[in-house]
Amino acid sequence: MVNNWWGGVTEDNSFGTHDFLNMCELLGAEPYLAGNVGGGTVQELSDWVQYVNFDGKSPMSDLRKQNGREKPWKVKFWGVGNEAWGCGGNMRAEYYADIYRKYATFMADWSNTGGLFRIASGANSSDYNWTEVLMKNIPLNMLSGLALHHYSFVEWNKKGSATDYTEEQYFQTMKTALFMDTLIQKHTAIMDKYDPAKKIALVVDEWGGWYDVQKGTNPGFLYQQNTMRDAMIAGVTLNIFNNHSDRVRMANLAQAINVLQAVILTDQEKMILTPTYHVMEMYNVHQDATLLPVKVTTPDYVLGSRRLPAVSVSASKDSVGITHISLTNIDAKKDQAVSIDVKNLGVKSLTGRILSSNKLQEFNSFENPDRIKPAIFKGASLNGNTVTVKMPPFSVVVLELK
Repeated sequence: MVNNWWGGVTEDNSFGTHDFLNMCELLGAEPYLAGNVGGGTVQELSDWVQYVNFDGKSPMSDLRKQNGREKPWKVKFWGVGNEAWGCGGNMRAEYYADIYRKYATFMADWSNTGGLFRIASGANSSDYNWTEVLMKNIPLNMLSGLALHHYSFVEWNKKGSATDYTEEQYFQTMKTALFMDTLIQKHTAIMDKYDPAKKIALVVDEWGGWYDVQKGTNPGFLYQQNTMRDAMIAGVTLNIFNNHSDRVRMANLAQAINVLQAVILTDQEKMILTPTYHVMEMYNVHQDATLLPVKVTTPDYVLGSRRLPAVSVSASKDSVGITHISLTNIDAKKDQAVSIDVKNLGVKSLTGRILSSNKLQEFNSFENPDRIKPAIFKGASLNGNTVTVKMPPFSVVVLELK
């Protein structure tokens, strides 16, 4: 097929269902598949679910076995379309709600999947009407998650360079990144009207920085470098997700390698880890942990007459009782001092890691792949029941308290 939306190249689909699901299995990653409700059919999606998940005898499971896979992959997460309001069909919310109901009906459940987690194509950023219409018109027993997409950029038509940007452009990008908190609050308020028990997840399955593509690359491939600005986006966004984990139970960088806010960049056999990769690795201590509510009074990051909160924070306690606190200072120029009251945690020791750099625009390159990487953090101290943290400009810190 010709990929009309992204690059105009001929896509031969040589990396297909088996390749992707086997790769996820090797990585220990949970796959998330999106069905085509724009140009595809109900039968096509129903057959795909049966192909990858059914352990009995059927035409689709027989075909899977003929293609070399005896046991099903048991894929749980399924998107019913993607961006149905845009490239997924330019649908109205009312129309898509009916389409969702139709497709979801024929996506069969079997005991070996543990129940399909069906995710509706959700709103584009602040389109709150889309969420209202879907929550009102899709029965809750047919819906597991509702998606939300939001990207951070300077201006939609003037995204600017991924690496050569001013502090003004950085400030604007961080403003749109921090808007994620408002988006989640407002979409959650709508969902709460129809689902007060919060059974339906808000799935932020596309987020991150979006800039002009790197010169010399196909504009449709969205290849861009990844600087400390992207580390700041990752830090504040993950803190926001953590602090709204009662509703946000799944969130994804939709493009993980070589596209937009990638965690890995490759060039033939070469591979580098981006600042975003390192932030996500530092924050993975929060996964499967219990959220600890945390209130922060932060100075502002000031540029001219405009202000943004400089420091964002989230905290959790894991299954063995270790507390982790993640902090991001987005201020481009100033250190920030943070005091944390930990009197109820019984803290006896404190260690930390930091991701920082000498220049906001710095990035890891194939020539210098380790320019930016986590280091031991020595700017935190424990005095009685108070943890004091001195954070450098544009830095991410994760503390471990025992």
